[in-house]
Amino acid sequence: MGFNIKTTELLIQAKKLGVDFSKVATIGRQTLNGSFIEFENLFKSYGYKEEDLENIISRKNRYSEGFLNSLGAVSIDTFDASNYEGATRIWDMNLPIPQDLKENYSLLIDSGSLEHIFNFPQAIKNCMEMVKEGGHMIGVTPSNNFFGHGFYQFSPELFYRVFSKENGFELKTMWLFFPRSNSPIYEVIDPVDVKSRVSLSNSEETFLFYIAQRTEIKSIFSSFPQQSDYQNIMWNTNSFSPKDKKGMSQLLPNFLAKMGVRILRKLKFLKTISNPLGTANKNYFKRVEF
Repeated sequence: MGFNIKTTELLIQAKKLGVDFSKVATIGRQTLNGSFIEFENLFKSYGYKEEDLENIISRKNRYSEGFLNSLGAVSIDTFDASNYEGATRIWDMNLPIPQDLKENYSLLIDSGSLEHIFNFPQAIKNCMEMVKEGGHMIGVTPSNNFFGHGFYQFSPELFYRVFSKENGFELKTMWLFFPRSNSPIYEVIDPVDVKSRVSLSNSEETFLFYIAQRTEIKSIFSSFPQQSDYQNIMWNTNSFSPKDKKGMSQLLPNFLAKMGVRILRKLKFLKTISNPLGTANKNYFKRVEF
């Protein structure tokens, strides 16, 4: 659990976008993970003074409280199921949170924790309920090439459907990035807007960073989210049926069809490893410059 170099930069950007860091809760006690020199250079590039860095990061202390304080945090609660990293609140997020934690924080941050919690629907519901009206939840979560890292890795579709008007939230921003200091940043489009699945197959570890705002206090998951292409397209048309047209492979001699399939697979593989976005539809990912 922690803030890598790019997560740290995006948290600074979230502050610039108006996210209120005054009363923060984090799922897991977060550390600043990565090269000490890279973190020093990042903070200096954003105007942090040399004398301030001692309170933010040192070679002996990588916990993130000093960094969160620099973004305006007055109080910070850290939640974990055990006390092995010195969390301030011990709570198993598989279970519903107590009433006194609800609507209690201006900002809830999950940075690499929810994928390790088996009862994900309950865990994210807990996080959402902890945010006060007008406050935000920020999530940094594995999206691709994290096989075996935790119980889950997540798609953009999930968070666009979870942080919905029906649940009293609005997803303000979703960025895709890679865990390196020179990573490009891409804004990820909502599958509803393009009426298609927003997917990719690539060769790099890939993260999503999202900012969602609680705009209204509503009962969360009074109805369960549905995947948009099923709910908005397939289930709402009577014309959907399996295609019975002959594909090109059925019109070609068998040996040519097999050769064509092999070539297409090779091309797809080359595309996967030659571009950070791999096979993704580039129209669904807009490059962002800060």
